[in-house]
Amino acid sequence: MISNGPLGSGLPQAQGLAMADALSGEMNRVTVCALSDGGAMEGEAREAFAAIPGFAAKGKAAPFVMIVSDNRTKLSGRIDQDAFSMNASFEALASLGWDVIELKDGHNLAACAQALNDAISRARKNPTKPVAIHAHTIKGKGNKKAEESKTGAHGFPLKSAKELPEFLTEIYAGSAVPQEFMAWVETVKAREDAAAQKVSATVMPTTPGALRLKETKSEKIQIGVASAMIEARKRGYPVVSVSADLQGSTGVADFHKAFPQASIDIGIAESNMISTAAGLSLAGYIPFVDTFAQFGVTKGALPLTMANLSHAPVIGIFSHTGFQDAADGASHQALSFFAQVASIPHVDVYSLSSSSEAHDLVTEVIETFARDREAGRVPRTSLFFLGRENFPSRMIAAGLKHTTVSWPLCLDTAAGMKKSVVIAASGSLVPEALKAADLLLNDGIGAFVFHASSVNHPDLAAVKAALAKTAGALVTVEEHRLTCGMGSMLIHELVQGHVTLKARSLGIGDHFGQSAYSALELYKKHGLDAVSIAAAAKALV
Repeated sequence: MISNGPLGSGLPQAQGLAMADALSGEMNRVTVCALSDGGAMEGEAREAFAAIPGFAAKGKAAPFVMIVSDNRTKLSGRIDQDAFSMNASFEALASLGWDVIELKDGHNLAACAQALNDAISRARKNPTKPVAIHAHTIKGKGNKKAEESKTGAHGFPLKSAKELPEFLTEIYAGSAVPQEFMAWVETVKAREDAAAQKVSATVMPTTPGALRLKETKSEKIQIGVASAMIEARKRGYPVVSVSADLQGSTGVADFHKAFPQASIDIGIAESNMISTAAGLSLAGYIPFVDTFAQFGVTKGALPLTMANLSHAPVIGIFSHTGFQDAADGASHQALSFFAQVASIPHVDVYSLSSSSEAHDLVTEVIETFARDREAGRVPRTSLFFLGRENFPSRMIAAGLKHTTVSWPLCLDTAAGMKKSVVIAASGSLVPEALKAADLLLNDGIGAFVFHASSVNHPDLAAVKAALAKTAGALVTVEEHRLTCGMGSMLIHELVQGHVTLKARSLGIGDHFGQSAYSALELYKKHGLDAVSIAAAAKALV
């Protein structure tokens, strides 16, 4: 049995397994794949809806059973309300060649077992006709708060550990809650109280980098994205938003609330999202698309290429970069996002480190997009990548403005130092780079900390000027594969410009990520944290 993956690839993979069995003559084994109605919105899944019965009819697939959990819910809310009804798609299964079993109550375990046994029996008797169990379910079933939640309580439905006793009591429906669970509740509550006290504590910094991080409020970078979009629309720019279910996570939901008439939730279909936005672009709008970075660069690579080939630029907001999606694990962790889009013609790639930077750069890109249109030029596509967690709202001094043509110098501690180094960090790792600069000060080493905001158009003038003061010592750090990342692009440009340097690049090796409680845990494991950055710098000087 296989379940549908986060990018809709589970059903086609299951199709491949069934076809492999047919090729090898193994026709007794039954492939079973489970997916939700949200996952069924993906293009790959829709293609497999037709392909599986088509190949089965030709004897090229072994017995196959598909279970569709139809709960009318996706991450951002109810499918039929926010996007469109999937009823027609499921009604079409029979005409596509599926033997459909309608399971009215997907929470009746006896009925579920009977339906599955029946489906497997039918598939074995007639391998040329795959079986689909259309199960009607309720996401969050068994807990009142979860059932009533708009998203079916996607993730953890409680706001505080203090709600856990009531939650567990409801689950056990009058039976005694096991003592080990109640002991765990007390542990979680104590951890929550300790975390609250830690946040409220005041720690006076001793060095410039720490001062900046401690004295600046922390918030989501997404706040700056949404505020720029909303302000631009209010100023008359034809900004529209096309989302693929994740607008609540990317921050674009605030624009949807402010301008519902200019907002579209296309459903869980990233490729369709980008191509739809390209059509809006051709009609004269300034279209935004948004999703997680992993989904945007994988499902979006081809439509982004076709959009720019068709002179139909878009603006992308791709969040949860690299290890920032620690909790969701390797499948959601984009580690090659720069590499997958930075070389597409007419595409500018930006990395965001703070909400103030997001507001400045997104605003500038919207204004430039409009000016190019007015002048008869085809605007460029701009893709913004950002993290998931809270970050200092400002990484540069108050009053300074971020621009797309320069890398902000976040910190300069080189004055009066005999040794110094340039640190170029991208996005979510800027805070770690600033902390590393503080550690280096303790060893008498200065640092120029740059944020590599414009990734595929490095600010060579600023970096070269700083390198001239550090004897060419350069450290690059990013939560991206070392192959074709920001560091490799920067160093290539510097070498092409005949700049003499000695460099160390910190990034991800030839592997995928993993689950963790926080990105910092993975930064430490993979040598991307402040201590590792400082060590790389000391090795150079």
